[in-house]
Amino acid sequence: MIICETERLLIKHFTLDDTSFIIKLLNEPSFTKNIADKGVRTTEDAIKYLQDGPMASYANFGFGLSMIERKDSSTPIGMCGLIKRDELNDVDIGYALLTEYAGKGYAREAAVAVLKNGNEVHGLKRIIAVTSPDNESSIALLEKLGFEYESMVELYGMDNKLFGVEF
Repeated sequence: MIICETERLLIKHFTLDDTSFIIKLLNEPSFTKNIADKGVRTTEDAIKYLQDGPMASYANFGFGLSMIERKDSSTPIGMCGLIKRDELNDVDIGYALLTEYAGKGYAREAAVAVLKNGNEVHGLKRIIAVTSPDNESSIALLEKLGFEYESMVELYGMDNKLFGVEF
């Protein structure tokens, strides 16, 4: 299911056909360093990750992390979406790209579309983002998107910067 699209990208729900891509993305050095090592190494791990994460979120909230795909080639390049975590009061945005697609404006393009969808389709008036304090590229992107630093927050045993934006 396509969630939204931009000039260059489709953002769509993950399916169980996306296990190979999930294994690749979640084991990128930038993902394990800046987000977490999710321990997804096998097809079975990827199925569990998709079912317990994005797919469960789609069922429970109507949104979740979704695949970013280039329109011109149908190539999956990353993920972006909204997440409702029990540990946080507000819905947050998350994103990650394969290394070869970083720095080309894809994360910003996808995030703008996902934020618009969150506000217009899901009625969200506030969205937050959390990132490690040393993830300078993510912090720069959040600031370009209009997010403002609010506080430090502990999430999964790590200190993170929490940013927020209101619509």
